[in-house]
Amino acid sequence: MKIDKAKIKKIIKRALKEDIASGDITTNAIIKKDAKAIGRFLVKSDGVICGLSIAKMVFEELDKDISFKTFCKDGDFVKAGTIAAKVKGSERTLLTGERTALNFIQRLSGIASMVHSYSEKLKGTSTQLLDTRKTVPGLRMLDKYAVKTGGGKNHRIGLFDMVLIKDNHIKAAGSITNAISLIQKKYGNKFIIEVETKNLDEVREALETKADIIMLDNMNKEMMKEAVKIISKKAKTEASGNITIDNIAEAASTGVDFISVGALTHSVKALDISMKI
Repeated sequence: MKIDKAKIKKIIKRALKEDIASGDITTNAIIKKDAKAIGRFLVKSDGVICGLSIAKMVFEELDKDISFKTFCKDGDFVKAGTIAAKVKGSERTLLTGERTALNFIQRLSGIASMVHSYSEKLKGTSTQLLDTRKTVPGLRMLDKYAVKTGGGKNHRIGLFDMVLIKDNHIKAAGSITNAISLIQKKYGNKFIIEVETKNLDEVREALETKADIIMLDNMNKEMMKEAVKIISKKAKTEASGNITIDNIAEAASTGVDFISVGALTHSVKALDISMKI
């Protein structure tokens, strides 16, 4: 997932407007206009850093004269106690932009760190870790960037770039076969087609339709293993549903190509980072 700076700038502008509105009344009352300061971003928990460039853009949006220096890069695993970056300039600017910058870097680093932890469980396997669309509305680009930074792989970006036929689609179409027929009638072979299946009969039906990817949704280990055997590399396989850090290795042992985990972006814990003046 590439960062589109123009889109990120819009996100930052909205975030700053939300926080500052008519002005930082506390800082403006206490800090002199000409006061200068240095802020250091202190990482207080082990994890993967992500979002340093976003934090820099936050301060630059407030003041072009700000100096921002990094001591590590996005994707680096750092230990607690690490100074990740230093920002120098107007003390008012530093204090006013502090929370917005931290909100971005803490969340993105939290996602990257969680992805790293899950990915470690997949070492030695050929299974790839995928994210989902369960992202903060308006922040998908950043959430998915953090997933890539942590070592994961992006699933579809939205509803527009890949077909994913889920249970409600199948119900509306009457069957997996009908759903795929309707897709192919409208789009031909323009898009990759993935189908959600819940049992082995649906797996066989999806295989018959020549779907590109067959999702094994909420299946236990034994059923997943049998599904992978039935599919026999004639389509890619994706395990999904109730995958945790504790059982992801077990799911990978079934031989699936991908494992998608919504928690990577919807239940992330922010990495503990603070800015010390």
